[in-house]
Amino acid sequence: MTETPTPATHHSYGTPTTPHVTVRGEAHLEADPEIARIAITLTARNTDRRTTLDDLTRRNTTTLDLIKGYGDAVEELETGTLTIRPELTRHGRAERIRAYHGSIQLTATLSDFTTLGELVTRLADQDLTRVDGPWWALRPTSPVHATARRQAVQEALQRAREYAEALDTRIDALLELSDTGIGGGPRMTRTAFSTQTMAYGGAGTEAAPDPAPIDLEPVRQNVDAQVEASFTLVPPNLG
Repeated sequence: MTETPTPATHHSYGTPTTPHVTVRGEAHLEADPEIARIAITLTARNTDRRTTLDDLTRRNTTTLDLIKGYGDAVEELETGTLTIRPELTRHGRAERIRAYHGSIQLTATLSDFTTLGELVTRLADQDLTRVDGPWWALRPTSPVHATARRQAVQEALQRAREYAEALDTRIDALLELSDTGIGGGPRMTRTAFSTQTMAYGGAGTEAAPDPAPIDLEPVRQNVDAQVEASFTLVPPNLG
């Protein structure tokens, strides 16, 4: 009969012969954003359903062509929800359709912030177009996150050494390292900017020149990292 090896007993709080010390390490950095995201909502309204859909389709094509015209400056371009809904009359017993409302939501992510200011103004200058944002952020793979994590670990190690020195001893081995800030994840900071344009001009109106690019100041990003580390200590002489 083969006996199952008995696992070594783990003492969470250490023992006189293997004392433990548990410390926290933190890092707080600021960095310039790497990307910015804007949301574009295109709308159309008409008493005829097909006309509403055609207007919305034409507006969507024009907007996509405009955004794609900026090439590599646009890292991502996504189409969200498309909605066509009837508007019913408010009075009367019979349900009658008064008009049809259509909308399409787009999201664009850019890394060129000079292009961003120009694109935002050109989008906002379009008929029945709403622009929200920008939301500034670091990429999830940004080296700034790794730098913050390393600094947090270094601070935890330094704290453990200081506690050991106060006991006239030294740290021996790492028992455990936990990322206590793991639930945070990348954050996006929004600049308060929202505009909606509507068309009132009639046929024959001369096309206005492109508006001047709006000056958008990027919002610096806060990057935090927290770790908790446990070390064993060489037993100190407390006599």
